[in-house]
Amino acid sequence: MPALCRDCLHIFEAGRRCPSCHRPRVLHHPELFELSIAHMDCDAFYASVEKRDNPELADKPVIVGGGRRGVVSTCCYIARIKGVRSAMPMFQALKLCPEAVVVKGRMDVYVEVSRQIRAMMEELTPAIEPLSLDEAFMDLTGTARLHGAPPAVMLARLVKRMEDEIGITGSIGLSHNKFLAKVASDLDKPKGFAIIGKGETEDFLRDKPVGLIWGVGAATQAALERAGIRTFADLRRWDRKDLAARFGSSGARLWHLSRGEDHRRVARDTKVKSISNETTFHTDTANMELLDGHLWRLAEKVSDRAKAKGLEGRVVVLKLKRANHALLTRRVSLSAPTQLADAIYRAGRRLLGKVDSDSAFRLLGIGLSELTPEGGAATVGDLLDPDAGKRADAERASDAIRARFGPDAILKGRALR
Repeated sequence: MPALCRDCLHIFEAGRRCPSCHRPRVLHHPELFELSIAHMDCDAFYASVEKRDNPELADKPVIVGGGRRGVVSTCCYIARIKGVRSAMPMFQALKLCPEAVVVKGRMDVYVEVSRQIRAMMEELTPAIEPLSLDEAFMDLTGTARLHGAPPAVMLARLVKRMEDEIGITGSIGLSHNKFLAKVASDLDKPKGFAIIGKGETEDFLRDKPVGLIWGVGAATQAALERAGIRTFADLRRWDRKDLAARFGSSGARLWHLSRGEDHRRVARDTKVKSISNETTFHTDTANMELLDGHLWRLAEKVSDRAKAKGLEGRVVVLKLKRANHALLTRRVSLSAPTQLADAIYRAGRRLLGKVDSDSAFRLLGIGLSELTPEGGAATVGDLLDPDAGKRADAERASDAIRARFGPDAILKGRALR
């Protein structure tokens, strides 16, 4: 059986240790050098960047997120052992792990690290489909002749380079389609490399819960359970037409995925449809000054991400969730696309001002949609707002200062609310 040492990249016949460097981090699989669809997922990305940049945090539980009223953006594996999870309210996370160090996120730094990793991926294949800053699909089909090594070797080299040159670790899932590659990358974290071959696909999936399917959330899982479907084996017993009749357009997708079939290509040019950010409050609030401060901070984050991706949006969307969990969304179309925090905030603030001010809210969010490549349309001024151009220039100048001296070099007064 073919084997590969993940430390020295030596190829040999299966054994418990590498005959070259004598280390135990060995991959062995009958299809090791035949598979070419991969999913790479950085390990606790934001927290890993913070630990890399501050060695004093190395052995401490780290949570990246807001204050006690915020939520967890991500956390390191030490915190995860204590039960902390992404999107968990901060007060709950600190109850589970009171010794955790809470760090405010630095999106500009994470974007730059992501770009460095992406550049390494580009050296392997042009077929890359990013899912977020810290994960992407890659199709390395046909690249063995170019690199003089099969995809598995190049992927092991990639994560080794990431750790050695950037100081960030990642986990690889390797399989024969995107669905299984994504599943595989979660099997062996952190610093993992898991493989699901064609020959083992049905046996591997048989007893797995249907919640393993990407996109099957709590509501879909509950609907499947009402139909007596809890595992992939249960799903396979259903006829394709019956699944479509019961679950609509997703029925055919479920039928194929239950058999480990996924014909989607790794699409390099998958378009980002929207950029958004939201926060859940520890205590429901109707305090407009507090909501205003949160709205500005959220608008800044959306703006930072839009600038990092080189995108602008024509539609601003405000999202609110009442104390009774009723969800409200409001949207407004702008005269020109924008990526500026000032424009996003002002549009969102107008929408917020039209909502019943006596209501208490548990969640606030804002986003941009109808995205287009940046072109500077929003910087030329506004006949109804003659100071818009000056504020745009000031924001660009602030961006330059923050890029040079750090994200906290300049703060607006409303950000302190």
